[in-house]
Amino acid sequence: MNENKLKELWKKEEAFAFQGWDFSHIKDRWACEELRWSYGDILRKYLKQTDCLLDMGTGGGEFLLTLGHPHPLTSVTEAYPPNVSLCQRTLSPLGITVKQTYDDDQIPYEDARFDLVINRHESFDVSEVNRVLRSGGHFITQQVGQHNNAELSKRLIDGFVPKFPSHRLGRYLDELSGLGYDLIKQDEMFPSIKFFDVGALVFFAKIIEWEFPNFSVDSCFDQLLDCQRELEEHGFVQSSEHRFLIVARKP
Repeated sequence: MNENKLKELWKKEEAFAFQGWDFSHIKDRWACEELRWSYGDILRKYLKQTDCLLDMGTGGGEFLLTLGHPHPLTSVTEAYPPNVSLCQRTLSPLGITVKQTYDDDQIPYEDARFDLVINRHESFDVSEVNRVLRSGGHFITQQVGQHNNAELSKRLIDGFVPKFPSHRLGRYLDELSGLGYDLIKQDEMFPSIKFFDVGALVFFAKIIEWEFPNFSVDSCFDQLLDCQRELEEHGFVQSSEHRFLIVARKP
């Protein structure tokens, strides 16, 4: 396929609409190495039907609903305006409380409201989580670490500088320990991720704007062509992700 056709194809991927936290558009066009832990299984181990639950950064609530927790005992936060609107349309009618957030250090709920605070891939402030969590409650988070896709980001974005260089496991363990939390479980992995066509990579890079700042097909076209050559030679373009997990109990 010539370069003009590739650019036309990739620009369609760049413009594809995105809402919630749904990557089904590139299903079977990418693959991630499985983590050695299951975030969902861990949550279900600690989540009781009587718990007051907060899901921080719920996206569109897709994962939250799989937990089957009683809706009147479930609350969420979300910062991205299109996702907030989606949650208001889909979660609020179920009886789930939806509130928009603007800053990590301001969770819009009262002190000691929740028995369990969960957070998958959403930024957080330890002191603010501590404020809304009841004594004896649990904080469970799976995070995207500071090294996530760093090599691919540098490859696509000239002069790339990581946006969250301090987002690391050790930092949060220290902060939680300093508040007297019992650190029940911790883990960290650097799983591989593969893209089987460059269009899928374009869709991904456009959405994950904090890892690929100012990404566009036009500005990164030469780099994308280099990825295309790699894909034609090896069958995929590969990167490395960064994940860490914390399960902690408030004293």
